[in-house]
Amino acid sequence: MQVNLKNLVSMTEANQNFSKVAKLVDETGVAVILKNNAPRYIVIEYSKLQENENADDQMVEDVAEQILAKHMKAFEELAK
Repeated sequence: MQVNLKNLVSMTEANQNFSKVAKLVDETGVAVILKNNAPRYIVIEYSKLQENENADDQMVEDVAEQILAKHMKAFEELAK
């Protein structure tokens, strides 16, 4: 994951001014909160999280279909 320097917020600043973090997420889609000058937390819109979960589910289904198609003869023999 590439991090844009404009999306970085210190833990102290996030603690004192969370509305700034929320505004940053609204504008850029993500905020990275630093703790001891190291990335520690990511804040994203909830809808983006749901999109990623749906994409992950679809990827699992695609891989399962590929495996099934590749080994169909073996599965048919096992079914007998």
